[in-house]
Amino acid sequence: MSSISEEADPSEARAAARNAAASPVPGLVTFNRIELNRILNLYGRMVADGEWRDYAIDFLKDRAVFSVFRRSSEVPIYRIEKNPKLERRQGVYSVISASGLVVRRGHELDGVLRSIDRSLALVVN
Repeated sequence: MSSISEEADPSEARAAARNAAASPVPGLVTFNRIELNRILNLYGRMVADGEWRDYAIDFLKDRAVFSVFRRSSEVPIYRIEKNPKLERRQGVYSVISASGLVVRRGHELDGVLRSIDRSLALVVN
């Protein structure tokens, strides 16, 4: 016997399961599509330059973290964090080095990523 009733449309069940899987888990901080696109564009350029080799994304209750690795077995070179609790203070976004030093904080992701994006750095003669 089939566990699906004859009246139920299987495509509706699949659509409901897909929508449930696509929605973020309540209570977790995530990067939105625009933020993730900007971070992955930077990541792609740095991989092409041979600087970075791997990444990890963690969605936690209090923050979202994008970690960048030179090699898979090492500690992350940089962590790009989104912490909504700091929105009114220092800014939601921060870049943290491997030693735990906050490289830059700010309210806009592009400004924070500029600290590690060498292609956007100004060259002064």
